[in-house]
Amino acid sequence: QVQLVESGGGLVQAGGSLRLSCVGSGSIFSVNAMGWYRQAPGKQREMVSSITSGGSTMYAESVKGRFAISRDAAKNTVSLQMNSLKPEDTAVYYCNCNARTQGGWGEYWGQGTQVTVSS
Repeated sequence: QVQLVESGGGLVQAGGSLRLSCVGSGSIFSVNAMGWYRQAPGKQREMVSSITSGGSTMYAESVKGRFAISRDAAKNTVSLQMNSLKPEDTAVYYCNCNARTQGGWGEYWGQGTQVTVSS
């Protein structure tokens, strides 16, 4: 199995910054895409950003120019630098990855970390 552990969430004022990190562990043979999703109260979970094993990145329109995703493939880690945070960025942020284990490819999720942006 694969375990993803997030860290770095917290409370910040609008305009501030936070950096989220996620570490993957377990019997991992290889990892394809890694990314971040978020879910605000009463809303569906949405993709925030993702990065492939080749380094290609994607961002939700709402965070382009403010967030930056990075990855250390050797350590199975992914980070999300969040700048110019807005109250609407408030949500639980989840780390996600597609990984291959002895059982084959699967999609895995972290437990989530709360990000709260005050106005």
